[in-house]
Amino acid sequence: MAALAFELQSTDPGSKARAGKISTDHGEILTPIFMPVGTAGTVKAVTQQQLVEQVKAQVILGNTYHLYLRPGLEVLEGAGGLHRFNGWQRPILTDSGGYQVFSLAGTRKIKEEGVTFASHIDGSKHLFSPERVMDIQRSIGGDIMMAFDECPPGGSDYTYARTSMELTHRWLDRCVDRFGNTPDKYGYTQNLFPIVQGGTFRDLRKQSCEYIASKNATGNAIGGLSVGEPEAVMYEICDWCCDHLPKDRPRYLMGVGTPWNILECISMGIDMFDCVMPTRNGRNAMLFTTQGVINIDNKKWEKDFSPIDEGLDNEVSRYYSRAYLRHLMKSKELLGFSIASIHNLAFYLWLVGEAREKIRTGEFASWKTEMCGRLKTRL
Repeated sequence: MAALAFELQSTDPGSKARAGKISTDHGEILTPIFMPVGTAGTVKAVTQQQLVEQVKAQVILGNTYHLYLRPGLEVLEGAGGLHRFNGWQRPILTDSGGYQVFSLAGTRKIKEEGVTFASHIDGSKHLFSPERVMDIQRSIGGDIMMAFDECPPGGSDYTYARTSMELTHRWLDRCVDRFGNTPDKYGYTQNLFPIVQGGTFRDLRKQSCEYIASKNATGNAIGGLSVGEPEAVMYEICDWCCDHLPKDRPRYLMGVGTPWNILECISMGIDMFDCVMPTRNGRNAMLFTTQGVINIDNKKWEKDFSPIDEGLDNEVSRYYSRAYLRHLMKSKELLGFSIASIHNLAFYLWLVGEAREKIRTGEFASWKTEMCGRLKTRL
């Protein structure tokens, strides 16, 4: 067993984009990478086999809050961890539940000890402390575990953002202590990533970057972006954080975003991304393609028998027509949700794969500019 390792392989001469390799006990991850979100131990409407064979996913996410509530730790530990429970044999990243602290604001109370929240399933009360969150993630079995943080809303004022950041830093100290004093489970190495906070304020973000970097973790994450702030502000803060995080560790931008968001943030030096957008938008008839965005509900696709995306060398995207997928979505057939989700995920993985190749050949900056314009086009 070995701790996560990061090898920086290439940098783009026209930007801060970089290509690398993350090594874990469950396999390698080539960066930049997009990680499909498997909230409850499943990427919605997509099988693990489809993730491997059609999406080409290298790592997926599990959600600590949801997995803790259902199926629960007794079931997960009995199975031998999430890898054995869901049959996914590649790396898994588990979030900390910190985002649920943000998104479930109506059912939680934040204190120094941690966060008390009411289950969305049955209303029962639970406490997530930094120590408890470390224990839960050990039991779930993530290769990469996230520190417990508070994610302030995008429009937070300076005082709130600073208070929240300082709480996140105190919680990080407790996470590091608990993580260091508990063993890995299930026979492979687990790794802890701290999370940068600080709202939209440069001085707070710099302070947070320096604080988490001092923990010498195997990787670092940027949180609290894409939570309501303008897109330009998100880019500004992401770029600023990349300038103040260690260059020899992977950088993970949490919960971002659109295909063009991802390309812009790769150009700033981000290595890892996750977002529910490809699957959620897919289930709601929005397709991301190599030529632009399609609303497959529109009548214009009713008799379009061309492939979903001729530019994507994927059996789902090239085998099914736009007309057929529109029919499935209009009929609310479950197959439609599956095809749209697989296509969008395969497109996201294709996109970061192309970005990686352009970085390696030194062509990323010009390619990114051309692609961002094309990807925003409404077809």
